[in-house]
Amino acid sequence: MSTSLASHAWWLASRASGLIALALITISVGLGLALSGRVTKKPGLPRILNAIHEQTAVTALVAIAVHGLTLLGDPWLNPGPAGISIPFTMAYRPLWTGLGIVGGYLAAILGLSFYIRRRIGPRLWRKAHRFMIVVYGLAVAHTIGAGTDASTPWLRVWLYVTTPVIATLFVVRLVSSVRLGRRPVPAERLPHHRPSAQPALVRRQPQFSEDPA
Repeated sequence: MSTSLASHAWWLASRASGLIALALITISVGLGLALSGRVTKKPGLPRILNAIHEQTAVTALVAIAVHGLTLLGDPWLNPGPAGISIPFTMAYRPLWTGLGIVGGYLAAILGLSFYIRRRIGPRLWRKAHRFMIVVYGLAVAHTIGAGTDASTPWLRVWLYVTTPVIATLFVVRLVSSVRLGRRPVPAERLPHHRPSAQPALVRRQPQFSEDPA
């Protein structure tokens, strides 16, 4: 293998892993929105989709790491460790590459927080997990602004198809949250609620009719 071909292979590896990361993030975020928005109600299906959601999220983190590390072998880009780890410092399109780095860090924090959700509490974990939609937005912006495949028809078709789906699921998730927030709280769950005392049973006295005189 020649030197030029070997250096080109690094770029191809980074390009392929970046596209895989985008696809996995799209699937993971879409499934997460569908589950949180209660779009799927078939018994047993949410458990299966949740397992796929978790696995795609973890695999996406691996693809993101490969996407960044393989850039170190690209002699033309030559980002260096700082270029792939510090946002907005890479010479090549610093804004769009910086957004990709920020998205990668946010994806790692939110994705790995799944394993410590019991320590931080499920409520806080759910609130933080809502920012996964931001990871998706940063990934799309990075792909369009810095990706070499942004102008290819097949990638445009992928974005044209998946982006409206993600947007629709996000709106459904927001509407579901608003409805849950407006749902009246049962009286027994209200603070300082005391159950009303049951009326005492009144013992009826037998009535005796008087005999006629």
